[in-house]
Amino acid sequence: MKLTDAVPPYESSEIGTPKDYSSDVYRVYFEISDPHGSAGKIIADFVGPHRAASMIVLAHGYETELPIQCVPDLVRLLSAENIAVYQVVRYAKTNGVWA
Repeated sequence: MKLTDAVPPYESSEIGTPKDYSSDVYRVYFEISDPHGSAGKIIADFVGPHRAASMIVLAHGYETELPIQCVPDLVRLLSAENIAVYQVVRYAKTNGVWA
């Protein structure tokens, strides 16, 4: 297996998987029914003001940047507020780093 330029270095087979505990950041889409905007506030609070500024509001959800290991935490926060998450889609890795 080949080491990558992930921070910290990981085997390439771990990148983008549940074993990816690097600070690498991915674009992620959360499909959510959010008529009152409460899910958007939860996501924005989670990712912080810098990333919230680049969060994209879509017809049925939100797209933002975060590390893959944060996805279950964010889904848990949304579920705790009785917000249904219909789908989570991980897009491409970005050049960002979670700090």
